[in-house]
Parts: sequence; C-alpha cells; structure tokens
Amino acid sequence: MNAIHLTKQDFINKVANYEQNPNEWKFLGERPALIDFYASWCGPCKRMSPIMDELAAEYEGKVDIYKVNVESEEELAALFGIQSIPSLLFIPMTGTPQIAQGAMPKQALTDAIDNVLLNAK
Repeated sequence: MNAIHLTKQDFINKVANYEQNPNEWKFLGERPALIDFYASWCGPCKRMSPIMDELAAEYEGKVDIYKVNVESEEELAALFGIQSIPSLLFIPMTGTPQIAQGAMPKQALTDAIDNVLLNAK
C-alpha cells in the first residue's frame, strides 16, 4: 500500500471539513493520520516519499498515511501554515494535530507514529 495523495476535497471528506467548521478542529478519520506536505521538485521530499509508502504498508489499518502536494493544494498548505517542506502533520484521534518540519529518518518517523499517534490518549 502506498501513501494516499489528498486533494482539497479528499481532505474535507476524510480528514477535517474546515469549510464547515472553520474555527474548530473536528477530525473525521477512522484512525490516526500522518500527512506529508511535499513538492515534486523538493529533494528531501523525494527521499521521504518511499519511506512514507513503506510506513503506509507497515501501519495499514492502524494509521492513515497521506500526501499533499503544496503546489497543487496551496489552500491546504496555507491552512496549516506550511512554509518549508517537507512538513509532517501528525493527527491523533483526539487532541490537537502536531507539525514537524524537515525530512526525518524512518526510525524517527516510526517512533513518532508509535508515541504521538498510537499511544495518544
């Protein structure tokens, strides 16, 4: 399984309908999620891409792994204040999403998924 590319409409349907609830975070997912904000020309993003696909396969059914192209989905990037890429948005089932900036090695991502998303209370 590969990371799923999200469009604005996909985000509204699967993650959070920010148009309907502009002042409140209401996560719509069935399980925690990780969103990779990237661009096709970004070297570190290209290095992260296969790692995100590996994580999507390893955490299938436990965590949804998404990708958002900041060039084609500028509104989503602006919504989260994405100013550098790659940026990773960790979305636990409850609580506030957390953003990490910069490329991360797979082990650091695995640790973050395990600690922030799967052990989040």
